[in-house]
This record gives sequence, C-alpha cells and structure tokens, in this order.
Amino acid sequence: MNTKSILLSVTGLTPQVVTETLYALHQQGQALPEQIHILTTAEGYQRARLTLINDGWMARFHNDYHQPSPDFSERHIHILQHANGESLADIRTQADNQAMADGITEWIRILTADPDTSLHVSIAGGRKTMGFYAGYALSLYGRSQDRLSHVLVSADYESHPQFYYPTPYSQVIYGNDPTRKPLDTQNAEVMLADIAFVRLRHGLDEALLQGKSSFSASVAKAQQALGLAHLSIDLKQRSIKAQNTLIKLTPADLAFYSWLLKRQLAGLVLPTCPCDGAPEHQYAEQFLQEYRLINGELGGADRTIQALQQGMSKAFFEQRKSRINKILQQSLPHAAMAYLINAVGKRPQTRYRILLDAEQIQYQQENKG
Repeated sequence: MNTKSILLSVTGLTPQVVTETLYALHQQGQALPEQIHILTTAEGYQRARLTLINDGWMARFHNDYHQPSPDFSERHIHILQHANGESLADIRTQADNQAMADGITEWIRILTADPDTSLHVSIAGGRKTMGFYAGYALSLYGRSQDRLSHVLVSADYESHPQFYYPTPYSQVIYGNDPTRKPLDTQNAEVMLADIAFVRLRHGLDEALLQGKSSFSASVAKAQQALGLAHLSIDLKQRSIKAQNTLIKLTPADLAFYSWLLKRQLAGLVLPTCPCDGAPEHQYAEQFLQEYRLINGELGGADRTIQALQQGMSKAFFEQRKSRINKILQQSLPHAAMAYLINAVGKRPQTRYRILLDAEQIQYQQENKG
C-alpha cells in the first residue's frame, strides 16, 4: 500500500540541512517527501522562513533538480513552546530542555498516528539535545515504515550560510573561515547516513498513542511495559499483579498458577504434563492445597475437586495452562512472555515453568481461611 511520505527535520540556526537532506535523497534515487515539517526555536523559525521560503532556496532546489514541490509553507515551520505557550528562544535551561523534549515527542506522536504515512526524521540540525530527543521520540513512536537519518556534508561547506545543496551547475561561494577561499557548490559532497533505532511503540498503551503525553511519561510507559518483570500474587483477592496491571483469575486458574510458582520457589523438579490415562495424584494433592487456600470453605465440594479425585489428568493440566496463558496475553499484550506458563525441553521430557526468578515473585499475605 502506498503511504504519504513526510520529512520532519529538527533545525536550529542552519535551515540548509533540510535542502541538504532532500539533495541526498535525490542522489540516492529515492522519492522525495510529499510534505515537510520543521521543528525549531523562535530564531530558527525566522531563519528557515527567510531563507527556505522568502529567499527561495526550497523552490530553487526543486527547480534545479526538476522535482515536484512538496507541501511546505510557513505553517509547516513549528516553533517549540513552553507549556504556557511561550515560544522557545533557545535551549539553555532545564525548563527549555523539558519543553523542547515534550514538543518534539508530541509532534512525532502526531505524525506517526496515521497508518497511511511514513515518517523520515532528520536529526542533522539544531542542538545535539534536539537530535537526541527526536531520535528517542521516534524510537518510542516509530513504526516499521519510519526512518531516522543524519546528513553529512564535506567540511568546507558544512554550516556555510551560503550553501544549501550541491548545485547542478557551477556557483562560487567563499570559505566560511579566515582564508575566504573560493568554493564551487557543485563540488560539495553530501551524504545521508541512516541511523538504526529500536522500535518500542508496542510498549506504549493505546491511550498514550492517541492522547497528548510528555516525553517523560512516554518513556515511563515504555519502561513499565519493557522493564524488569515483577509478579505479585494475592490469593485472598484472587488476583495477580504484573507490570502494574491487576489480573483477576478464577480460584482454579489461580491455584494452578500458584502451584507452579511454589514448586519453582521450592526448587522442585519442573512438572510435566500428565500422560493420557495416567493422572498424577501428587499434582492433584498439591493443586488442591492451593485451591482450598484460595477458596476456603466457600463452595467446598465443587466440580474442580471432583475432577481431581482420581488425580490431575492431561486434559485438566492443558486446559488450565491454556486458559491462564490466554488471559495473560490479553491483559499484557506486549509484556506477557515472562509471566506465561512456558514449555521447556523437548518431548517427551517437556516440562513447564514461569520464566521468573525468585526475587521477581512476591506473595501477599495468604488467606488463612
């Protein structure tokens, strides 16, 4: 499916990184973006507007290389702002830094919200922190079709106020140093370096993807989903808590899960699934111990107890395992792996365990009923 291509560039006082990026894409034989956005400071806005638009450098590039003009105007040059709406003049204080991070994060969230777009983020311009936050924000929100790059320009032409891209004809400018040596813009070398990045979008919940969020909140949510697994079990409340998500289980499911966990914590041999026609009596006894701990005297004689009178069958074992794993995958769509009942080893010696260490498992005070 064709997607609308968007270039997002963070710039400071060197808006020419935008046309340099376009030139590099053209040289690589790649399609140019259909829309361009720039994130910058108040001073950067003026420079981008006066040079790329008023002085015509953007139009000049597309004319020189016979390329269709993109959707780009003053309204596509965005000044980063503080929470109170005040424009960022520069990035000098912690408050400036936070506002810049939040603004970049929000724009990248917005520009990645439409599945029918592909976003190319260029981090060549602006302060180093701007490039860092743009790359990090794309790591949080980026999709498979999105791209991150940095443009490299030969030393004599880099950050030169009169150089915007290598022209297809001879054009002389003078060195931006004490030598003031003449330079021909058609001899400049410009290269686009792609930057690989880890896509963490799956670690963000849907509310964060759809609603405005600060940089720190986005990072915290991804860290929560992708960080160190920790499981809290509350038999009295018939629930477990994983990744700060409370998950209710039926007494039978919770008893089965707790039985497996306690075997692991005691260092016992991991259980195998009972064979057809050979129910496991020891498994049934251990399971019922957990089941009564959870259920107490409420509904004592029930179908679960009756089903285990002859031992734990293969069908019972597989049914509980499948039910619990399904609930975990639905409740923790992107962080369930550590909490699932996993098969380890090859048949016929396949055994089952939860991939957590003892220090990652915590039992709340058990019901003594």
